[in-house]
Amino acid sequence: MSKLPRQLDSRIEIVTPENIAFAYVLAGPFRRLPAFLIDFAIRAAVLFLLAMGCLVLSVASLSGIGLGVFLVVWFVLSWFYGGLFETFWNGQTPGKRLLGLRVLSIDGQPINALQAVLRNVLRDVDALPLALSVVPLYMLALATMTANNRFQRLGDLASGTIVVVEKRSKLRGLVMMNRPEVVAFAQTLPVGFVASRAMSHALSTYVARRELFSAPRRFEIARNLAEPLCLRWGLPIDTNPDLLLSALYYRTFIADRPGHEPTLRAPVAVPVEVASP
Repeated sequence: MSKLPRQLDSRIEIVTPENIAFAYVLAGPFRRLPAFLIDFAIRAAVLFLLAMGCLVLSVASLSGIGLGVFLVVWFVLSWFYGGLFETFWNGQTPGKRLLGLRVLSIDGQPINALQAVLRNVLRDVDALPLALSVVPLYMLALATMTANNRFQRLGDLASGTIVVVEKRSKLRGLVMMNRPEVVAFAQTLPVGFVASRAMSHALSTYVARRELFSAPRRFEIARNLAEPLCLRWGLPIDTNPDLLLSALYYRTFIADRPGHEPTLRAPVAVPVEVASP
């Protein structure tokens, strides 16, 4: 389990089991409102186009089929639009992706399908009260979000999630990845290895900054992540931690790309702030 998050105003710091700290900016209600409106507009546009299709079918005496399809699509969009997108898009809907927002578990891990569906199903409760029994005012959601320092609405509280602002990935120079020892060692790593989002961030940040440190400092920083991996994979305890992290970076960002060559250069993306161990 990750350590409990430490928070200062709208920033929250989460420490992973690998002892890597990530700082996130929590998204408040007015930061999340434009994303919600974009998603609402997308659903409305789909239903409008579908309604036009139903009118065409009614002319062809197929209005029953058109109405049935419309009701099914309306049901799916109303109850599962957000849940499906956040499940398969790693905590993002189209609106959240456009505005750089993401839903995470309170311990900083990616959300699962149950969390994604639950937080969106409970959105109707957050929508209370209704104006003229039709228009949702979301006053309950606003009151709940302002009453806690993580800006969680009822759906977030029930599913154990938070919404954070992601920094846009920026190129921070090019890193040469043609060291023979790195390429050779990367080929000895487990075939099924897939870096998690948190580990990818840690690897890209480490590789971006490793040239700034001396060899002893690299060893001290890298071993916090390398030693648990050596134990998990049964690697020799004296494995060079800098070499291991460089090989993991190679496997994560270069080796799995189609048509890669060992001499390719890879951009280093640093989307979140990472505190050195």
